[in-house]
Amino acid sequence: MAGSGGSEIFYGAIPVFRGFASLMDPALYAPLPDDWTVGVADIVDSTKAIAAQRYKAVNMAGAAVIAAVTNALEGREFPFVFGGDGASFAIAPADLDVTRDALAATAGWVRDDLDLAMRVALIPVSAIRAAGLDVRVARFGPSQNLSYAMFSGGGLAYADAAMKRGEFKVEPAPPGTQPDLSGLSCRFEEIPATRGVILSVLVMPKGSDPLAFRKVIEDIIIRVEKTPDAGRPVQAGGPPLRWPPQGMEYEARAGRRGPLAARRAVVLAFSLWAFVIMRFGIRVGGFVPKIYLQQVVENSDFRKFDDGLRMILDCTPELAAELEQRLAAAASECIVRYGLHRQDAAMMTCFTPSVMRSDHVHFIDGARGGYASAATALKAATV
Repeated sequence: MAGSGGSEIFYGAIPVFRGFASLMDPALYAPLPDDWTVGVADIVDSTKAIAAQRYKAVNMAGAAVIAAVTNALEGREFPFVFGGDGASFAIAPADLDVTRDALAATAGWVRDDLDLAMRVALIPVSAIRAAGLDVRVARFGPSQNLSYAMFSGGGLAYADAAMKRGEFKVEPAPPGTQPDLSGLSCRFEEIPATRGVILSVLVMPKGSDPLAFRKVIEDIIIRVEKTPDAGRPVQAGGPPLRWPPQGMEYEARAGRRGPLAARRAVVLAFSLWAFVIMRFGIRVGGFVPKIYLQQVVENSDFRKFDDGLRMILDCTPELAAELEQRLAAAASECIVRYGLHRQDAAMMTCFTPSVMRSDHVHFIDGARGGYASAATALKAATV
């Protein structure tokens, strides 16, 4: 296993694959170095927050984890996955201390500014392997602009369970500690379903037959790939944009400088300027709104694999029923555990460190519960 010197460039050296249908190919995944660390975070009682219709706050908290760690690492690439009400990622040993500080600050910010409780843990890869599991990572490129991490090996699921048991805990920072959430925003409006339903899909392995699980996942993906644009919920032209933006308050709270009232005024003014530019397609220097919106569509993170399949699909009711029938059959054979959640719209949370770069990230979830509600359905089915 590589030592710390080689592990720093580990992730960037993994080749990017393009066809999502091949994501279950084990050859695409490389084992994380032993000296790396897995980070996990989620919202405690996210089901209650969603019942109170705090979808936007829950999503903002999950995306804040990725934004804070990215900024702490000064934009260096690292593998991560957005889970709706939380996030998972992996970091090299040299980045452990700054990542711990960023996570503590984020958990404190979520507590103080979003009135939510966030669990955070950092689990050594060596501890995961000592438990008989692994963490392997691949890089999926949804477009030429960027790549997203995919995880296999069972290690992320183990880390999540360990976090929920209170192991490897990172304590929230004291009140007033502010993470660097630069680039985090949620200015787009909800994205209504155009094909009938926005379907949140969560599929996890149940039995000990990886080949049977792979077959189910590939079967589900093949069915989705046949649909228009593979079920992508973000239509050409980008999501709806209005002013003032629905998520203005959260973006203001994510700011670092000045009192909250001043931050609100800044976000209000800047978002108006941005709205006018985007609405009328006004080119500003090297920024071309049409190109940026095309990248928003291409960079939308609506499907992923992190020891299980996660998708937010805009699909017909017939396809939703077909997928549920296939998953129910697999569950009856003890191959998978699954949760589905239907809603009428999707939502987007954005991380755009620079509009002049093409690798801005746009996290997609369902707008009426999303992944968290699918996870609740999964848990209920396994009781």
